[in-house]
Amino acid sequence: MPNPLNSRTLIRRASVIDGTETARYTADVLVAGGRIDTIAPALAPGAADADRVIDADGLVLAPGFIDMHAHSDLALVLDPVHLAKLSQGVTTELLGQDGLSYAPVDDASLAILRRKIAGWNSDPGAAAFSWRSVAEYLDRIDAGAAGNAAYLVPHGVLRALVCGWDDVPATGADIAAMCALLRTAMGEGAVGLSAGLTYTPGMYAESAELLALCTVVGELGGFFAPHHRSYGKGALEAYAEMVELTGRARCPLHLAHACMNFGPNKGRGAELVDLLDEAIAGGADITLDTYPYLPGATTLSAVLPSWATSGGPDETLRRLHDPSALARIRADLEVHGSDGCHGVVAEWDTIEISGVTRAELDGVVGRTVAQLADTRRQDPFDVFVDVLVRDDLGTGILQHVGHEENVRTIMRHPRHTAGSDGLLVGAKPHPRAWGTFPRYLGHYCRELGLFSLEECVGHLTGRAAARLRLRDRGLVRTGYAADLVLFDPDAVIDTATYDRPRSPAAGIPYVLVNGELVMDDSHRTAAISGRALRRRGTGDVR
Repeated sequence: MPNPLNSRTLIRRASVIDGTETARYTADVLVAGGRIDTIAPALAPGAADADRVIDADGLVLAPGFIDMHAHSDLALVLDPVHLAKLSQGVTTELLGQDGLSYAPVDDASLAILRRKIAGWNSDPGAAAFSWRSVAEYLDRIDAGAAGNAAYLVPHGVLRALVCGWDDVPATGADIAAMCALLRTAMGEGAVGLSAGLTYTPGMYAESAELLALCTVVGELGGFFAPHHRSYGKGALEAYAEMVELTGRARCPLHLAHACMNFGPNKGRGAELVDLLDEAIAGGADITLDTYPYLPGATTLSAVLPSWATSGGPDETLRRLHDPSALARIRADLEVHGSDGCHGVVAEWDTIEISGVTRAELDGVVGRTVAQLADTRRQDPFDVFVDVLVRDDLGTGILQHVGHEENVRTIMRHPRHTAGSDGLLVGAKPHPRAWGTFPRYLGHYCRELGLFSLEECVGHLTGRAAARLRLRDRGLVRTGYAADLVLFDPDAVIDTATYDRPRSPAAGIPYVLVNGELVMDDSHRTAAISGRALRRRGTGDVR
């Protein structure tokens, strides 16, 4: 656990937006012992006995932002600075996303995972993984992390532990074994279950398997956060499947990076909203998160059809050297539509390389597969295969497949929260890893006026805290943990771009995590004050 937090910080004359979406007010706020000690119209000089006084005149004081879809699973424990998130005011992240992460694991599954999701997190080597269980991973966060984190049990990892990495149906005994692993992991502090249903091995799961697991999650007071079966062709049907499934399981549903992407979904964001509104009106407990950008981000290998990745990385690479398998892969990608590419035919001019694991491939970063093919005078599919093989499947990509009208329609939903879905590795990662939260505040709130500032802060804080069942975080209230952010409402903006993605936010000078200043006058301090947020027996998280 972090050392006791004994510093006292007085924030004077702040415009407080408390996360409840009610009107702002002006107050002095005293932070002591890691918590919000006092909120008052004006504290008398000397009454606070503060070690530090911050003049917040002209600044908004809000709860620390909560990233509901983060991929900082390794960065949080290996990078003590973690500037990407702290500089934009994020004090809590939800990890274990998309059905693939690093707990619970055994030695064999970890070895495959390190290769399989190197494009998400890189691979620091076996010695970096001092944990195997969820409890041990959360303990590792407590031993020293820049920010707070909650954890979802990854469905794909449960499936790999029980069924392996092959395309096989789960038997009744297999499902029971997965449910037992899930109960243990949630008993150790995980807050729910994630799934990656366009990633292997998660996409091999049938409805009965997911229903059984979601029933356990509902019984334990958690929630299900699926990356569902398609964000392209068949997207609405995929959303409807998750709504119907969780309704039967009596399990709350949180839709991960909710979007309507690719050509077939242009202008159809309102159809998703109507689907959710109908379910909510019928009593469904549904929330969602989005990122405020058009491109998506994943790995290049994720575009492959599911059958081609059955069995793990070595089997995938073997197929990429087999002429008959390659012919079938080409047909799925360029004629039929790969299930890994959301049922849509691959459009090589939309797939941009964002990062590689092999230095000799650095020259492909920032270029689309189509551009590389044109330069090399090769077929785009052949370029795709060449990069995959030479980079041992570790290549990261951006997919330029979004639609602005859909993004705006979905983010205005009253159950909406924010998630960066930001990958922190690669030469040119998606700028959402550094810019999601200031982009909401600066571009969509201040510049476009899609919502009031109070409502926008609620999206980023109180709504997310309610979904996570955070007992004492996500609001500016006396006695709550002092996860706080001070920002200039007239200046806050994202500065990260596709050419310069690792650029900190502007207009966010102060951030506190558990009462410690981690950003002071826009500079990172030495504080390492984050901790793991664990589900307790009641379902509350603290």
